[in-house]
Amino acid sequence: MAGADRMTIEEVVRKVLLDEHADMLREAVKAVAQELMELEVSELVGAQRGERRPDDRATHRNGYRPRRWDTRAGEIELQIPKIRQGSYFPSILEPRRRSEQALLSVVQQAYVCGVSTRRVDQLVESLGLRISRSEVSRVCEALDEHVDAFRTRPLEGRYPYVFLDAKVEKVRDGGRVVAKALVIAHGVHETGRREILSIDVGEAETEAFWTEFLRGLVARGLIGVQLAISDAHAGLKAAIAKILGCAWQRCTVHFLRDCLGHARKDQHGLLGALIRPIFNAENAEQARDRLSEAVAHLERRLPKIAALLEGTEVEVLAFYAFPADHWTKLRSTNPLERFNREIGRRTDVVGIFPDDPSLIRLAGMLCIEQNDEWLVGRRYLSAESMAQLLSGDDAPIDEEVIALNAA
Repeated sequence: MAGADRMTIEEVVRKVLLDEHADMLREAVKAVAQELMELEVSELVGAQRGERRPDDRATHRNGYRPRRWDTRAGEIELQIPKIRQGSYFPSILEPRRRSEQALLSVVQQAYVCGVSTRRVDQLVESLGLRISRSEVSRVCEALDEHVDAFRTRPLEGRYPYVFLDAKVEKVRDGGRVVAKALVIAHGVHETGRREILSIDVGEAETEAFWTEFLRGLVARGLIGVQLAISDAHAGLKAAIAKILGCAWQRCTVHFLRDCLGHARKDQHGLLGALIRPIFNAENAEQARDRLSEAVAHLERRLPKIAALLEGTEVEVLAFYAFPADHWTKLRSTNPLERFNREIGRRTDVVGIFPDDPSLIRLAGMLCIEQNDEWLVGRRYLSAESMAQLLSGDDAPIDEEVIALNAA
């Protein structure tokens, strides 16, 4: 409650309106702001201006300090009250801007976590604030600058290993909902650290799309690729051979899954027992022997799988041509698929994306977060083993297998 020597807000506005020479709007804003500051300081101090309350007051006033305030009504010169102990800053100035920035950060993070704009709107309203769905969308679009910078950053150094995979997402296009391919490239740098190289959205996993995607990586500086790991998509395999010209490792997890798809469920145990040991051999020679034994065992009972094993020997055993310390990390796209599942956990909440940029925005922010964690975490492959690989001194590397695979 205002003291006897204080004017109410209504009296302040009335006084301004009576002054015919004043800039009415600016003076009204200034007067109201000044009175609001006085009320805030009175609550902070525990006493009104001039009021004597020696027992229960928190501190005392200590004059004023000038501060310019830029408003839509023009520049206003405020007199901000000071206190003897502690500090006071008006809620109408910087703290409000910081709170708005914090709110925008919350909205952006909620979007990255897969919360729809409708639900973000409901969340903001529950906090007693108002922000339209169109404003939420505009705020989320501010993330595009970060994603674009990440997707176009120069790639420095060599990347001996590159993992490639795609994930299907629903996107509105031309008034209908279509399935599009969200593709991700993840590489192992010469230092042994993992990086997410880029992402993109395509109409489908065609050879033309993958070729353009890989050309983009090369244009940004991708060099030194010795092995590309992916599933057996024909278009991707052709693009790898055309653009990267390196050895290709067919994901062994996908391969085993393909083999099981050609057998009855009661035969899955037998197939697993025959095929899995091939990928856990002590060396490439032992792996080839185990593969030959599996082919011989399956020729009569499951000839289709036997032919599949025999015909894919080079591509499923390509990882044996590289350092033994790397084998468990190179024989499948599992590391990339784990990250794909994390993306799926967020995209499932959205369901259908309104356009390609919105899908890239969400996936791109997740890629940035994951990439930052990888850069400061443990190395994916040791620096010593990477040095062996790059120096060419590691004996297990089989150049003949690499040549056959690339061919």
